[in-house]
Amino acid sequence: MGQITGIHHICIKTSSEDESSKVKSFYCDLLGLPIVRTWDQGFMFDTGNGLVEVFTNADSQLPQGVIRHFAFSVKDVDSIVNKVSKAGYEIFLGPKDILLGNNNPLPARIAFCHGPLGEDVEFFEEK
Repeated sequence: MGQITGIHHICIKTSSEDESSKVKSFYCDLLGLPIVRTWDQGFMFDTGNGLVEVFTNADSQLPQGVIRHFAFSVKDVDSIVNKVSKAGYEIFLGPKDILLGNNNPLPARIAFCHGPLGEDVEFFEEK
């Protein structure tokens, strides 16, 4: 294996207290990710094998698409989709079964939702 061993963190920027509150509500309250670090202009959630870093100092709203999406490894896609959907977030793809790759394929079940700031969030369950 090379020098890269995995994803360390994904960064999101917010431009208002309202956006920061929505981010905390979605990732902490709804998805259950603990805040493990805070500083004057940000905080971090622990995903179990990586971090979601949130800066609260964006000058203005950032265009969606800077980060295409990020994926959380989950135990039960259908359960998390049900929870996220009931909380009013749009599930725009899935849940569905896929076979990723054609050389040593990886069977998985996936779904995507829009997060509180329009970011695309994938839920990824290896089968």
